[in-house]
This record gives sequence, C-alpha cells and structure tokens, in this order.
Amino acid sequence: MADTHRIHFEPVDIEMDVDEDEKILDAAFRQGIHLMHGCREGQCSACKSYVLDGEIQMDRYSTFACNDSEVEEGYVLLCRAHSYSDCTIELLNFDKDELLGGVPIQNVRARVLAIEPVTRDIVSLVLRPLEPEIFEFKAGQYADITIPGTEDHRSFSMATAPATSDRVQFLVKKYPGGVFSGLLDGGLTVGDEVHLNGPYGSSTLKEGHVLPVVCIGGGAGMAPILSLLRHMSDTGDPRPVRFYYGARTAADLFYLDEIRDFANTLRDFVFVPCLSENSDSLPDGVTGVETGMVPDVVGARESELHRCETYLCGPPPMVDATLDLLESRGVPKDQIFYDKFTSPTFE
Repeated sequence: MADTHRIHFEPVDIEMDVDEDEKILDAAFRQGIHLMHGCREGQCSACKSYVLDGEIQMDRYSTFACNDSEVEEGYVLLCRAHSYSDCTIELLNFDKDELLGGVPIQNVRARVLAIEPVTRDIVSLVLRPLEPEIFEFKAGQYADITIPGTEDHRSFSMATAPATSDRVQFLVKKYPGGVFSGLLDGGLTVGDEVHLNGPYGSSTLKEGHVLPVVCIGGGAGMAPILSLLRHMSDTGDPRPVRFYYGARTAADLFYLDEIRDFANTLRDFVFVPCLSENSDSLPDGVTGVETGMVPDVVGARESELHRCETYLCGPPPMVDATLDLLESRGVPKDQIFYDKFTSPTFE
C-alpha cells in the first residue's frame, strides 16, 4: 500500500492528503478541492505550481508546459506530480470561488438516448445518467467519456444547462480516424451504456459578476457556449451577451433557431456568425453574418474587450489567436475563461 503524505497549499492555506501512487491534482479532486487545471495531461501548464518544500516527482510531461529550467527551479505540473513527502506548494493560479465551492467529481453510468448529426462533421450525443441519476456540473465544464472496451477516454464539454438534470448533451466533432468519433457511425447505438467522469474545467460563470459577456466559439466549441447561454437564460442573468461563432460555410451553422431565441430570454443578446469562406446562400432568418476568421471579426467589432468577460472554446489555433488578441487589448487574465484541450482529448 502506497504511503500517504500531507500537502499544504499557499497562499490559500488549504491542506489535503495524497497517496504516492496518485497525482496531486487527482487527489485534490477526490477531496473536493478544485485546483486550476486544463488538459490534465501535462501539456498546457494551467496547473503549474511552485514547490516551496518537499519531494515531488513528475510523470512524463511536455517541456512546452514546464521546461527544464523551470523544473530545476521547483516548478511542477500538478496533473503529473506525485508527492513522496509532506509538501508545501504555492499555487500560481487559483480561483477562490472554485477552490472549495466546485462540484464534486463523479463517476456516472449513463445510457445513450440519441445520436444525431447536426452538421456534416458534428454530432449531438445525448446521454441519460443512470447511476447516479443526476450528473451535477456547472455551465461551461466538461467530462471524460470512457471509450467502451478500453480504459482510454475523450473529453467533451456539456452543452446542456445544469438545470437539465435528466439528460446530458455533448457535441462531438468527427475526425478521420478518430477513435471516439468513429464510434458514432454505428459503433455506439441508442441504448448502449457508457461511463462519464467529471465535471472538470474552470471556464464557468462566476456568481455575482456584472461585466458584459463575450462568447467566442468554433466547431464543437459551440457546446460549452450553449451551456452558458442556456444557463443564463434559465436563471434570468441580466448581463449583455455577444456570441461570435466561427464556421467555414453557412452549411456549418446549426441550432440557429434556439440561438435566435436567446434574444427573447436574455436582456441584451447579439449573435454574430463568422464564416471563413464566402457563402452565396444563407439559411432563412440568418443576419449579421461576417466574413473572416473569428478573432479578426471580434477585434474589429469589440473596442471594449478589457471591460468584458470572455469565454472561449474551439479549435486550438482559434483559441490561441483569440488569446493573442485579448492580450494585445489588455484584457485582465481573470476576465478570460477557457479550457485548453490538447490533441489526445480534442476528438
């Protein structure tokens, strides 16, 4: 049996136990402590922290997330880190509201309710939780879905709002040769059972915040944005919202009727479809279409980004380009929310 050690986090003054054979981030989730995280695979640096005292070793990780000189100085990635003594760790990034107020991680057995294409390469997957019967999460979070017959998983954001407790919707982009997305062409059918683990992610609406909201999405990144918008609609959130969604052509736009209806339930809502290719024909009722890449459209239309909260989800190049835009506009980091999916889970 692995030895157990005590971890003390600064500057938040929180303590927890961790077994030597579990990663520090996983131990935190197990004990209801929601540390800042992203890919959970040692590739994105969201959980990078500094060891003030104690012995820690890391499993394999990307040197882009934590380079050799940083490791020598004492920096670690908590999603890769194992503790071999009592330790004191300084958290470099944390959200006081989430640390002890997040939703506990759950293992959920679920049944497939529906598998429906919404575009040529995006599929809606709807699951019903069986055990437990309710999957709790916050709008904007994601979950791991285990690939049947394996121990591997893929991460997908929930598209449903937390109030929709009897079902959970995911939007899955189909990639050529994709292991999970390939199952949606007959390998997974209505009535099959799958397992979820989550929720994860910190790209959630913060209680009591009043700044206008700018949502920026592309492809299957529609999912967490939809969850946020549905939740804001359910709760009567009064903040203004602009939603920029990037697609290649008009044929790649979907859920347009529901998105238009948010103008009736949100106080001040604007939807801007951004098409990277010119389109001669648009679906009925679609207006305000811009031609160009999403970050360029956002940059041209939004002059007060530093006075907004921004929520991002989409292909990594789109997210990276948008982050560059936000940095150039002086948007404070605590007003930017996103979960960076890396290639093993972005499928």
